Amino acid sequence: MSNESNNAPQDQVEEVVTPEVVADEASLMDELTQANFRIEELEQQLAETQAELAERKDVEIRAAAETQNIRTRAAKDVEQARKFALEKFANELLPVIDNMERALQGTDPENESTKAIYEGVELTMKGFLTSVEKFGVTQVNPQGEAFNPDHHQAIGMQPSAEFPANTVMMVMQKGYLLNDRLLRPAMVMVSQGGASVDVEA
Repeated sequence: MSNESNNAPQDQVEEVVTPEVVADEASLMDELTQANFRIEELEQQLAETQAELAERKDVEIRAAAETQNIRTRAAKDVEQARKFALEKFANELLPVIDNMERALQGTDPENESTKAIYEGVELTMKGFLTSVEKFGVTQVNPQGEAFNPDHHQAIGMQPSAEFPANTVMMVMQKGYLLNDRLLRPAMVMVSQGGASVDVEA
């Protein structure tokens, strides 16, 4: 009986290390190794896919920004074209306004023979200026103002006790703006200022 009981554990041990168990373990190890390789492969594919997705998102964001920039530029160009489409036409009207001003200077509103002409030209000119103002044309008449090289063109400088230095003392030709863009600068004479002269008794 003791022999049988002694043989029983040996049989069990032998069963554990049989070639079939070793083959099963080897097969299981192969499956685990293959599973690990497959996991690594899937992780690599996932990383590549995420990188590709991030790149595509970046491309889409850049494309959307570029599209928005194009739209903004186009809207600005259309607005500029709308605002300044009349620039050439307005420039052609300026000599007409200048001639009306000359006609007013050449007539005397107090003289009965020229009074009607003066009033007619003055009314026409006021109506004309009102009409062009509706389209953004404004007059630059800087008499007595500080000289501004952006809107004024100095013809010369003269000493003057009446006007401080760098002040427009005379306007030879008025300037014009179209929607705050300079059409023509005002032609002006600028004061150099006047030194006070002390008279000794």
